[in-house]
Amino acid sequence: MRSDPADYELLAPGTLSAVLALLADQPGRYLPIAGGTDLMVQYAAGKLPASRLVSLWNLPELRRIDVSDDEVRIGAGCTYTDLREHSVIAREFPLVASAARWTGGVANQNRGTLGGNIVNASPAADSLPALLVYEAELIVISARGERRVKYLDFHTGYKKTLLAADELIRTVCLARRFAGYISYSRKVGARNAQAISKVCVAGLARVVDGLVDDVRIAAGSVAPMPVRLRRTEIVLEGRALDAALVRLARETAMAEVSPIDDIRSTAAYRSAVLGNLVEEFLNGLTTNGPRKDEHGGLNEVLRRWNSLSAEDAVQEIVACCGSTAWARALVALRPIRDESIFILASDEIWNRLQEHDWLDAFSKHPRIGEQKAPPAASPQSKAWSTEEQNSVSSAGEDVRSALAEGNREYEKRFGRVFIVCATGKSASEMLETLRRRLHNDYAVELREAAEEQRKITRLRLQKWLTR
Repeated sequence: MRSDPADYELLAPGTLSAVLALLADQPGRYLPIAGGTDLMVQYAAGKLPASRLVSLWNLPELRRIDVSDDEVRIGAGCTYTDLREHSVIAREFPLVASAARWTGGVANQNRGTLGGNIVNASPAADSLPALLVYEAELIVISARGERRVKYLDFHTGYKKTLLAADELIRTVCLARRFAGYISYSRKVGARNAQAISKVCVAGLARVVDGLVDDVRIAAGSVAPMPVRLRRTEIVLEGRALDAALVRLARETAMAEVSPIDDIRSTAAYRSAVLGNLVEEFLNGLTTNGPRKDEHGGLNEVLRRWNSLSAEDAVQEIVACCGSTAWARALVALRPIRDESIFILASDEIWNRLQEHDWLDAFSKHPRIGEQKAPPAASPQSKAWSTEEQNSVSSAGEDVRSALAEGNREYEKRFGRVFIVCATGKSASEMLETLRRRLHNDYAVELREAAEEQRKITRLRLQKWLTR
């Protein structure tokens, strides 16, 4: 049942001071509204309980982005479009920029605000894990004055925050101290955008002399509020990454969250996906991240690739995925000057491709357990496949025979080669995955194979960037 506009009152005082005076005079009576992308959904469904609203839209004090030597200050009224288009945010805080691209479609990005996303306090909000790993601080204001709050402490429970009834968030502060960090972000949902997350993860890490010097991992949609995975971080800090540590971190991450079953997903699925994403993040760190040139600027591999002819640039990267359509779409985005944006663009292009493009990539892989790659595979792709499957050569004859039989059964059922991201997996683990996926229907298996190919592509791109 739709709401009746006559039941609602909307005030637009026009200045921040007037809004604060109203909230001070009648605390809790008026609900602040900025872009309205969340509240209008409730309104349209007849479920908006607040009948008195006060507009914060386009107040100049809330739409500023100020950059100083030490920090970037983002006005709470800045939209996702403002965040996407700001060069310093894109370069130094790519997790915030990528979350802004994921949030709804262009219309929502033009209206939705960072402060609104924080105050709405949804555990599935895309931008909040990024703010947690960057350890943002909030400047909160009222007619009584202002205070600075650590964002890590801001959420106190499901849809609950430290914000008093007469307070607003004025500014989100991000310290400029993450230049040497490797960043990671992933959203798993029905689509990359215009869909609520089933699970979203943001990660930051600094690796020094092969050891995890500092690591931050945050997740959404796996607890009553966005969470930092503190126990997982403690497991990792100061240690060298190997397969055993990655497995331990995966298990720790899955154990320290409390997802629920709802209309979008199940608790078991969310927990398993979180483990997968933590594992993917950590496997990406083993390359020690994208290499900077001697001046600390643009990655030299990326710099050279930007200068190639279009066809040469396609040939340079196609081995990372195998799909010519994927490679051409990525080349079309040049120049790409940021390694994180490069990786994220690859993910987004891959997820938009058609089935025949996915099958093109699949066709470049050898069978799991076989060294002979298809003739169409490039020498680099063949070399990577051999490296990725090195655990199979040391497996027992019974496991290798079972893999060969499973490959034949899979190809008979689905008409294509079995695809799995083999990096860090034993032959037995791959066999177990193969047997499980034989029970999928065609559509489910296609999506699962595509996700495995995306992981393979991401890892290969990271290797390519660090040559």
